[in-house]
This record gives sequence, C-alpha cells and structure tokens, in this order.
Amino acid sequence: MELGAAGATVYCTGRSTRRARSEYDRPETIEETAELVSRAGGEGIAVRVDHLEPDQVRGLAERVDAEHGRLDVLVNDIGGEHLMDWYKPIWEQSLDKGLRRLRLGIDAHMITSHFALPLMIRRRGGIVFEVTDGTAEVNEKYYRSGGGAFFDLAKVSAHRLARAQAEELAPHGCTAVSISPGWLRSEMMLDAYGVTEENWRDATARSPHFAISETPRYVGRAIAAMAADPDVARFNGQSVSSGGLAKVYGFTDLDGSRPDAWRYCLEVEWAGKPADVTGYR
Repeated sequence: MELGAAGATVYCTGRSTRRARSEYDRPETIEETAELVSRAGGEGIAVRVDHLEPDQVRGLAERVDAEHGRLDVLVNDIGGEHLMDWYKPIWEQSLDKGLRRLRLGIDAHMITSHFALPLMIRRRGGIVFEVTDGTAEVNEKYYRSGGGAFFDLAKVSAHRLARAQAEELAPHGCTAVSISPGWLRSEMMLDAYGVTEENWRDATARSPHFAISETPRYVGRAIAAMAADPDVARFNGQSVSSGGLAKVYGFTDLDGSRPDAWRYCLEVEWAGKPADVTGYR
C-alpha cells in the first residue's frame, strides 16, 4: 500500500487467492492486496506464484520483463510463522515443519532473487529488501528461544543473504538490505490477541509490552522511503528497522508516533523493566 501511495506498480504475489488458500489458511488474498495498492494511488497486480517453484518464479520475472522491462524494488518477505512450534527445543519440534520453515524463509528468497535480479541490474538505483524479524544487533545478542532453532536460523540468514546480495549488486549500482519491522500488529497478531486495529490497546492488559507495537504500514513507509532515496546506496549491506529508519526519513506510523521497538526490547522489555513506552514511540 505504501509503495502504491508513492505511485509504484506493485506485483503482489503469493499462494493465497480468492479461489484457494495456502496452508496459512488466512482470509487475506493477493487480489485484496493488489486492490489496496491501487486504491492507495499505485497500480496493484495480483499474480499467483509459489516462490518455491522455480518455473513459476521464472514466469513471474518474464512477465515483469515483458510488461515493464525492469524491476526497481524487490521485497522478499515470505516467512512461515504458521509452522512454528513455540518454546520447544529442536529435538521436540516437528522436523518436517522446521525444514519447511527454512525453505520458505531462505530458499524462496534465493529462488526469487535468482530470477528477479537480472531485471534490476539493468538500471542503477534498484534495491532488494530481505524482510526478517529483529535487527542484526538484536539477533546477534539474543537467541529468539520462543520460535526455536528453525525460526532463529531463518531470521538470521536474512541478514547474511542481504550482505551477499549487497556485494554482488554494488558493481551495478544497486543495493540490498535486511529490514525488520518491530512488534507487528499484523492481521494474524491482532487475531491472536482477540483485538482489532481500532481497539488494539486492549491487548496491553494481557501483554503490557504490546504498547510498543506498530502497524504493517510503518515498515511499508520505511521501504517506500528507502526506495525513493537517491542516496540509498549508503545503506548497502546493512540491517535496518522501521523504527530506526523513521529517525532518518521522518515518517511516522498511522497514529503519528514513531515506535522504536527493537531499542525498547533491548533497553526495557528484555532488561526486565516494567512496560513504559515513554521515549520509545
């Protein structure tokens, strides 16, 4: 939606359509996403693609090439959080689910980059976003035990993949970064807490630190700001976050605040202090 608001043509891809759902079994669809992009001011195009199937991703790249002849922005954000066995050691987790988690969080990203980046390097200024959970600093300091070993490996790998692509794209004048939202109020998260975006603060009674959470539009604004920055190459290979980039570019979340979730986690939540977002949003 934020790329659409910036006037971009956005190919919205994935497996959840109005005809069939993926194993996430969520009601949101690529068609709905494309319509939101168009209503925001851009052009949204829904294309059903399984990003673990090379032939399908190749077909997507060929379509983008035929219709536009270039690619300016690639957002690799396939996850697999529905496959997590929470708070279990590796020997108690489902191996099948864990390996599927790695395929979604690593293989799908690499397959997509393999076919998409030849379009990007035709022009200088393109940028790849490897979307993850946690900054490199946070993921180096803390093992994310809640999600377990498969989750941790997938999320940390995004930082290294961004670094690798940064090295390879630099000679072509293009950029790669890993980017993390903070505590994301996604549709799944709101459902998990039994709240909506309108009354999300009610969830702080159950989880006080949820007060630092942010909408998906916040990281969207971060991506749109970087994509429009003519000097974005200064970030090449870095780990960035929505909260950190808000300080650089001056954008806000929908409520006008600037939540800095990862600094809050390091200095308040994981430090064992009571929930208090003063100075953090």
